[in-house]
Amino acid sequence: MAGRPRASRAVGTACASNSIALFVPCHRVVQAGGRLGSYGFGGIENKAALLRHEGVKVSDATPSARLIEKAL
Repeated sequence: MAGRPRASRAVGTACASNSIALFVPCHRVVQAGGRLGSYGFGGIENKAALLRHEGVKVSDATPSARLIEKAL
């Protein structure tokens, strides 16, 4: 949350108006608890694919998809 717990509305607004997704990677923004949330550039399937391409483990590409944390 960028160090500000109440900044979620500002982050959502910034990502929604992002017209250069390749240069401003809004696909890295996830909801609290690790849920992927939505993605305006091709849907959650594209968001999950981009995250996987970057080496992030994602449970699946459904609306309930979550990041998978490594066991310590």
